[in-house]
Amino acid sequence: MNDRSPAQVYALVVGGTLVVAGIIGFFYSTAFDSPGKVKDVFGVLSVNGWHNVVHIVTGALGLVSLAYAAARSYALLLGVVYVVVAVWGFIIGNHESILGFIPVNTEDSVLHVILGVTGLGAYFATPAAPPATTTSIGTAPMQPSP
Repeated sequence: MNDRSPAQVYALVVGGTLVVAGIIGFFYSTAFDSPGKVKDVFGVLSVNGWHNVVHIVTGALGLVSLAYAAARSYALLLGVVYVVVAVWGFIIGNHESILGFIPVNTEDSVLHVILGVTGLGAYFATPAAPPATTTSIGTAPMQPSP
């Protein structure tokens, strides 16, 4: 992963983790009510069917955004969204629901802060343009063969 930007690493790691988390969440709750049967994954993070779908979709977006500019945009977008969701979750309180159907608890909100801040960090740590490729001193660039 040495040749990947911070945003590309974020998109890959967070995207993959969110997809897996969404799939695991369906083993706990498949309810699509508002908020329906809410279960705590590993006894900690409140989920229902909608919450699981959000994780799978946002994770899949990361996995298809691995190109340099796309990963940087993903890190910014997800960072902002998750910070907003975290603040919203802290405001409405523990064991409530965002938009009336996505359950959150304090642990979810803390995780959302971490995902949001690391996304913003990955965005700002990744230059707008990818670094130029260079050749070693004293070597000529390879010429295409005829």
